[in-house]
Amino acid sequence: MNYIELYIKELIWLLNEMSPYLMLGFLIAGILHAYLPQQKLVKYIGKNNLNSVINASLFGIPLPLCSCGVIPTGVSLNKNGASKGATVSFLISTPQTGVDSILATYALLGLPFALIRPIIAFVTGNIGGLITNKVEEKNVSASTSENSFVEAASKDENRFKKMLKYAFVDFLKDISKWLIIGLLIAAFISLLIPDDFFAEYLSNPFLSMLVILAASVPLYVCATGSIPIAAVLLAKGISPGTALVFLMAGPATNAATITVIGKTLGKKTLTIYLATIMIGAVTFGLLIDYLLPASWFSIAGLGVIHQHANHILPNWINYFSSITLVLLIIYGYVKKEKVETPIIDNNMDSIKIKVKGMTCNHCKANVERNINAMDGVKSATVNLESEEVTISGDKLDLEKIKHKVDDIGYEFVSKV
Repeated sequence: MNYIELYIKELIWLLNEMSPYLMLGFLIAGILHAYLPQQKLVKYIGKNNLNSVINASLFGIPLPLCSCGVIPTGVSLNKNGASKGATVSFLISTPQTGVDSILATYALLGLPFALIRPIIAFVTGNIGGLITNKVEEKNVSASTSENSFVEAASKDENRFKKMLKYAFVDFLKDISKWLIIGLLIAAFISLLIPDDFFAEYLSNPFLSMLVILAASVPLYVCATGSIPIAAVLLAKGISPGTALVFLMAGPATNAATITVIGKTLGKKTLTIYLATIMIGAVTFGLLIDYLLPASWFSIAGLGVIHQHANHILPNWINYFSSITLVLLIIYGYVKKEKVETPIIDNNMDSIKIKVKGMTCNHCKANVERNINAMDGVKSATVNLESEEVTISGDKLDLEKIKHKVDDIGYEFVSKV
């Protein structure tokens, strides 16, 4: 069998193992999005105390947000009343995991990893949040009323339709690129890297953790996309603790998020954020390697991880889920985003601005929500493809709009 056939076979196997759990995870994500009143989160994470930090982690762990979406969401929460400690807790715990990645972790890495990931996300989120509260006790953010965070949703809104659209169109489109990249890289590693590569060249677990950490911090990989890569690396000989370092640091950090956090929350907060993730990743990695049974994390054999599969689900469910997932991804890319052009009264002001840094539907929602909350603004509509925001209202203040855009973690470029 040639390399292309082996590669395709490995890719299909990985997709089949993940897709049923991903589809279930997307559905749960849609339910959370449609039925969880996010505008009430600030009520529970607005104080500079332990409860707010714990609540922020608990809210963040199941949310299916990678760092591209969690940064603007976290910054927006902070600007709308969340304490800095709670914001850091949310920023650390949320991108490490989510309902979709927990289920996909179980599919490829087994139950121990699926349980350990959210526990570590919770612990590290709380540690980072509590340290932030101690260091920056005087900088409690409680300036904006809760009303500024209310999402524009009518009482007559069809929540079931909203749930399905978010789960299988909006959210899937946001992560599909990184999911595809993760699967392609995993299949590539599985095929080309010898099984004894890491055992021969990076046999020291602590050294391998530092190498993986150095590579993971500046690069972007989503929580779900990191799973097939970690599974193949684990099968190739890296220790379970080293795999955890990748699963934790890869999704939680990247160069872009580091820049935004430093700009919006300050250098002290950025230092706490990075130190908590890096030290936490290595510490928990070492604990796993030296305190927990290696048999819990064993992935043996084939090309490279096939023998680890539980095969709880019938093959037809795996294939049906894979085909459905692929078709939904294709649909998300083929379907053109319908941009609603606001009807502007001739007596109202109207401006169009260029904004950099909007990468997903969470970014779109954050920008629209925050600008809509400003005095005098009647409507704000984002076009992700053109990176433009159309704003209408009465006596619009461009300078205030510019500051608002910059404050929530994006870059105001110019008036169009």
